[in-house]
Amino acid sequence: MDKKKRIKGAVKWFSSEKGFGFIQSSEGKDIFVYYTDILSDGFKTLKKGQVVEFEIIEGERGPQASGVKIL
Repeated sequence: MDKKKRIKGAVKWFSSEKGFGFIQSSEGKDIFVYYTDILSDGFKTLKKGQVVEFEIIEGERGPQASGVKIL
C-alpha cells in the first residue's frame, strides 16, 4: 500500500477571496494550496503563520498541497 508522506509547514499567505495561497514547507519550499484541499468543516480558509500538515501532489502547475490539516 502506497502511503504518502505527510509534511509540516506554515502558511505563507492565503487569500480567502481568491481561495488559494502558499504554504512554506519545513524544507523551505513554497507549495501552492487551494481551498478545496483544506480538511475542515464550514468555510475553508487559512491564516498566515498557521502550522499545517499536508501531502504534496503534482497539480496542473506543479507541486500542490493536498489533505491540508491545521495543527
